[in-house]
Amino acid sequence: MPTRGYVLERGSLDELLGAISQRGFRLIGPVVHDGAICYEPISSSADLPVGWTDRQEAGSYRLERRDDEAVFGFNVGPQGWKRYLFPPSERLRSDVTAEPLAFIGVRACELKAIDIQDRVFLGGAHPDPSYAARRAGIFIVAVNCGQSAATCFCVSMESGPGVSRGYDLALTELPDRFVVDVGSSRGASVLEGIGGLRRASPEDVEASTEVVDRAAAQQVRAMPGGPDLRDLLYDNLEHPRWDEVADRCLSCGNCTMVCPTCFCFSVTDGFSELADGSGERTRSWDSCFTLGHSYQHGGPVRSSVKARYRQWATHKLATWHDQFGTAGCVGCGRCVAWCPVGIDITEEVAAIADSATAAECP
Repeated sequence: MPTRGYVLERGSLDELLGAISQRGFRLIGPVVHDGAICYEPISSSADLPVGWTDRQEAGSYRLERRDDEAVFGFNVGPQGWKRYLFPPSERLRSDVTAEPLAFIGVRACELKAIDIQDRVFLGGAHPDPSYAARRAGIFIVAVNCGQSAATCFCVSMESGPGVSRGYDLALTELPDRFVVDVGSSRGASVLEGIGGLRRASPEDVEASTEVVDRAAAQQVRAMPGGPDLRDLLYDNLEHPRWDEVADRCLSCGNCTMVCPTCFCFSVTDGFSELADGSGERTRSWDSCFTLGHSYQHGGPVRSSVKARYRQWATHKLATWHDQFGTAGCVGCGRCVAWCPVGIDITEEVAAIADSATAAECP
């Protein structure tokens, strides 16, 4: 069970990263890259976006300097951790090997997204061997959010801003120190021998709780009805709001590319040798917004933008429950920030919910 009981001095963060690296994990963490915070290989805390924050709105993302030197004083950028578990493109092979990776700075919504993808790729009778090999070698250092972006709605999706499970270690950043939660025996072993580590006082624990509570209180967006919207969307498949959003949607697929849970892919054959039976097959990310994604028997099933947006939203919030027992949305807000025309899924669902409520009133 997770235990909250330690404080790591800020100056000892590199010692923690070094202890993880010495156990054979390559460190992957947030870095400033091309005007955004992305997840890339790091070697020390100097690579982290110290003193940076992000400002996000519908259709808008930008980085700004903070007035302090916070290490994790931002929310989420365009990338999800799934690119390391389910790569954008990979050659399919039977002998899958994977380098052990340590994810540094995983947010609560992203932990929930990893859990959802675990159900997709590892659940059922036929686990995906590529995903399984990568997932088995992951060490996770989570971070509790100390702020919420204007696009965040994880509280309403019951996926944040505080982490609860699925990590080896979890950090809550205070001005001069980190409160550390231990979530696994691997995490506990990493802490052994690290200097600048002490038992947390009640004041430390209270301060870390206040950090998460403050982030939760900052959220201005919410998904109407919470994570289970099956009946609402099933009952409104022909709602006029689908036509309205289709007039704005570019069907570009940005929302699916930045989503940490979307898993649609296409498979292409590179070559096939008749002589020895060898060949090459590649799996690449795809999107339900592409016209060819629903191609069957001579044509696409979803030929209109309306049909494709409706498919994405209803799968994410309704039929995902039937397939995997959970919503496919974690409230990270990436789809809102990175939509070129600022379409907000919470706004679209709210419009449908409000009209449904109005129709029920006498």
